[in-house]
Amino acid sequence: MSFSLGASFSATPSGSSQSSSPLLCEFATIGQSAQPGSGRLPGRLEDYVAKEVKLTPAQRAQLFAGKPVTQLLESEPSHEVSVFGAIWVNAPMSRYVQLAQNVEEFEKGDNFRITKRISSPPTADDFTRLDLPDEDVVDLRTCRVGSCELKLSGVALTRLRKEIDWSKPTAEADAEALARRLALEYVNGYLEGGDARLAVYRDSERSTFVAGEFKSMVDRMPSLSEFLPDLKQYLLGFPKATLANSQSFLYWQDAKFGLKPTIRINHVVITQQPTHAVIASKMIYASHYFWTALELRVLVPDSARGQGFWFVSVNRSRSDGLSGFVGRMIRGKVRGEAEKGMLAALNMTKTRTEKP
Repeated sequence: MSFSLGASFSATPSGSSQSSSPLLCEFATIGQSAQPGSGRLPGRLEDYVAKEVKLTPAQRAQLFAGKPVTQLLESEPSHEVSVFGAIWVNAPMSRYVQLAQNVEEFEKGDNFRITKRISSPPTADDFTRLDLPDEDVVDLRTCRVGSCELKLSGVALTRLRKEIDWSKPTAEADAEALARRLALEYVNGYLEGGDARLAVYRDSERSTFVAGEFKSMVDRMPSLSEFLPDLKQYLLGFPKATLANSQSFLYWQDAKFGLKPTIRINHVVITQQPTHAVIASKMIYASHYFWTALELRVLVPDSARGQGFWFVSVNRSRSDGLSGFVGRMIRGKVRGEAEKGMLAALNMTKTRTEKP
């Protein structure tokens, strides 16, 4: 598995900014350069890597030689996977930010079947290309509250049973039309009410509260509170909370994860300071595998190395299927795939950003 996020709706109008807050100014010391040849990262980035990641001397040598480095991070093994990655990118930070803003082109090809940035405000046209995979249509025929192959809320499952007559020849088209309406209603609900309007999945006997899982996951990331407190407040308090010098958007995506194509919806926020940039991607819905996920990408210049920036990514996700006897058997493979996906993302980032 690999996790990357993006998308489009602003808590403030797209492209607008607010004055920098004291906490973000405090965090700006992350961009203070290390001494040339010291083998240290700039400012508080070094503090974070030393405290939370604990790279080996060999990994540090690899990183400072310009090679990508990945490391699995501590997480709850029964339902979480967390992975760190870093690489030096020889290009201006602004170039990567521009690429990330154009998410439809940046997350295109390979495992990304469709990527669609959502309008502000969202419209029905944003979801015209949302088509359910054939296997999902088959599974929907037998979906019930407490038993469904797709991750859906109780409300969605009830509407599915009431509004779709599977004996009709138009049943498949009707199901896809309902899926598009539900997606539009979902993003509008999130934009109006934030995490309180996120789904409560009823695909199994255990109800899964997406908002609760996201908060619990973020609370288990103490470094987010220490190094990016304003961002944490924004992610948990949207849309009431605001973030200085930022823009945000939503997007939906049809991507390949594991054995099944997965429809997911992400909320992306980008904040820029002279000393660094941060891009956070928050998964607010996934049709398979995931309860929620957060990807943090931090860009930090280093004058000791000249033009360019350190690209640091931390991906953390929560999902089912990792507990119990079977979960223990596949846990190692899932963690390995997460690290493999991070390595591919780092190499892609360096190649695309450095390309003239």
